[in-house]
Amino acid sequence: MNGHDANAPRLALVTGASRGLGAALAEGLAARGYHVLAVARTVGALEELDDRIRAAGGQATLAPMDVTEPEAMKQLVQAVSGRWGGIDLWAHCAVHAAPMAPAPHIESRDWSKSVLLNIEVTRGLIALLEPLLRQAGGTALFLDDARAGQKFFGAYGATKAAQIALARSWQAETERTGPRVVIDSPAPMPTATRARFFPGEDRAALTPCKDEAQRILAML
Repeated sequence: MNGHDANAPRLALVTGASRGLGAALAEGLAARGYHVLAVARTVGALEELDDRIRAAGGQATLAPMDVTEPEAMKQLVQAVSGRWGGIDLWAHCAVHAAPMAPAPHIESRDWSKSVLLNIEVTRGLIALLEPLLRQAGGTALFLDDARAGQKFFGAYGATKAAQIALARSWQAETERTGPRVVIDSPAPMPTATRARFFPGEDRAALTPCKDEAQRILAML
């Protein structure tokens, strides 16, 4: 059962919406008639996203928040519950990409930030958002770029793999009851994160974020 007003647009929450695939998904969802709730720390990038969405005739609400602050996320969920009642789609694109380093040389600060954002934040958001997704018969989307075990990707690869393992457990647990959990492996894209990992790479050979967003949304 959908918890929304029948005349209200569907709500899509995008965490990590300011750049890259998160921004492309937000634009694609708005173009499909969703009201997009865009969450990110970078106010300027969110405002630019909002300008693009509105110029294309879409609707968005900006939430310049830090997903690593539990109280802020609780307030966000309370606001969503009061205004919309449920969430039709949650696309989780927020990630910490620690600098590449040999395993013995991973800095404690980078490791801690990776564990916090890539694992702990994901766990906390799943707990907070599942009731809203269930209320709307919604879908949660996670993105797996399969860096686990690759050289110099110790911090990012290990914590991202843990995030996806958590998502797969949730997916198995909710197969019959919902919400629907989808895990997708996007093609390599010319994002700022990838540029830090692979400086000097021929970016012309990569798949545009917009194209990957369209493929993912068509699949959903």
